[in-house]
Amino acid sequence: MTTQQILAFGIIFFMMVAFVWGRWRYDLVAVGALLAAVAVGIVAPEDAFSGLSDDIVVIVGSALVVSAAVARSGVMEVAVRRLAPNLRTPRSQLIILVLTVTLLSAFIKNIGALAIMMPIAFQMARKSGVSPSLFLMPMSFGALLGGLMTQIGTSPNVIVSRVREDLTGTPFTMFDFTPVGASLALVGVVFLALCYRLLPERAQAKSSLDQAIAIKNYTTEVRVPADSPSVGETVGSVQRLGGGQAMITGIIAPNGKRRLPLPDSMIQAGELLIVEGEPEALDRIVSQGKLAFSERRDQAASSMELGVVEAVVGDSSSLVGRTARELALFDAAGLNLLAVSRRDKRFTERLGEIRFRIGDIIVLQGDLDVLPERLREWDCLPLVERNLTIGSIRNGIIPVLILILAMGSTALGVVSVPIAFFAAAVLMVATRTVPLRDVYSHIDAPILIMLAALIPVSDSLRTTGATDVIANWLSATASVLPAYGALALILVAAMAVTPFLNNAATVLVMAPIAATFATDLGYQPEAFLMAVAIGAGSDFLTPIGHQCNTLVMGPGGYRFGDYWRLGLPLSLLVVLVAVPMLMLVWSV
Repeated sequence: MTTQQILAFGIIFFMMVAFVWGRWRYDLVAVGALLAAVAVGIVAPEDAFSGLSDDIVVIVGSALVVSAAVARSGVMEVAVRRLAPNLRTPRSQLIILVLTVTLLSAFIKNIGALAIMMPIAFQMARKSGVSPSLFLMPMSFGALLGGLMTQIGTSPNVIVSRVREDLTGTPFTMFDFTPVGASLALVGVVFLALCYRLLPERAQAKSSLDQAIAIKNYTTEVRVPADSPSVGETVGSVQRLGGGQAMITGIIAPNGKRRLPLPDSMIQAGELLIVEGEPEALDRIVSQGKLAFSERRDQAASSMELGVVEAVVGDSSSLVGRTARELALFDAAGLNLLAVSRRDKRFTERLGEIRFRIGDIIVLQGDLDVLPERLREWDCLPLVERNLTIGSIRNGIIPVLILILAMGSTALGVVSVPIAFFAAAVLMVATRTVPLRDVYSHIDAPILIMLAALIPVSDSLRTTGATDVIANWLSATASVLPAYGALALILVAAMAVTPFLNNAATVLVMAPIAATFATDLGYQPEAFLMAVAIGAGSDFLTPIGHQCNTLVMGPGGYRFGDYWRLGLPLSLLVVLVAVPMLMLVWSV
């Protein structure tokens, strides 16, 4: 080996050790590796920042925004409640999530399938009281397995099909991948359902401060419109929309008469409901029950950037002892009072009639340019910024339609995956599905910096000729192995190389090597090409080999070393199942 090749292998080796050690954050490790590669000359200075414009960075960043928009729309919450209302245990929820994303990935890009299902995973995690990390990595692995089942499921399948056409004149067809891919997907889903506990539970990296402010007894007031699906339903059924985290504490008829909110009481049009619970539960009851905040009026100026803010009523606040009605909040300040919370107090009076006290927490909606000034005037202290959706205006099915349009465009070959996801993210912002002020909070900068730094470092294996060294070693080793041994070697090599070249580049490097030495050894090339596609599409050991694994790293709060805990036994299982299936389906 040349000095450059030794340096390339050395930097990547020490980088992986640092990743697994976990002493420094992953983006800092990647940036350090990039600087070292530039310093020793294996990455040219002009190529050092080429990763910032790479398709993978665009796809992951855009997918994070798209997934957040789908989650914010509330559509997936409705889907969970209607399609799987009785799923209570984490195992049953995980099975449904992994199975669904696996099947979807066979027909649409696996990262698109994962983006669709991630909001449902968060909803189920909240419902069962577990960390989303319990679901997200198994779902990512399921997306990778599902992509192996058809030609369009993942990029390696498309590329290896083209390589076969160049070699033999006949490409692989849509379902040539299905016998082996479906077997792997079935075995993989069973393994994930049984062994998901190998994965340590992690908290979301960004949620600790938000979760520290645990305010659960917000009270709000909503009106039941005539066209609401809640009309004619019982109090108990409407409360179930909140997942057991909210309850109706009072019912006021249009004539002002009050009645007890018994569980079997029927809700009538025009009534006012006093509802108490956690913010997310209140939001679900209002949005899914199509109820209206009785104290909210529409803002006239469409140019306003509307937002929702929580604030604590201070010691010398002018709000103390007064009600929202007396203050005429909307007429005087252009603000809507959405909810009030007071420690150890359950309100039964109407929202506008609650007299504020020191320490009350109020939820206000209005122009974000006006809110800070008003809060200072009233001596109210804003709480730490939280992702509060109660009272926010959302566009329902629009984000799902945008995502379907993006996925359909890529499936038909109209646009590439990066363009489709980037356009979808822009449309989410343009339709206000994601508020402009929140866009960058959903883009996980450390993940994107890590990817951008790793791309030129990984490419140094190719530019220094280190991949040729790997190819020569594979050829020499395979020549003394039986057919199944040579097949397993190619499969394992593709798995090992994928984290450093990405899956598409792995196929481009490995497929010609596999086909050449298969022919030299007197074997048919099809099984070996399939082995390359399976290995390149099965990176279960790191968060950097496939964008699906990268996408769940931040939201799941995973560390670099978490992936091999679940991924190593799954990788071994893939090898043990894939090799005999390849020999059975494709005669060697």
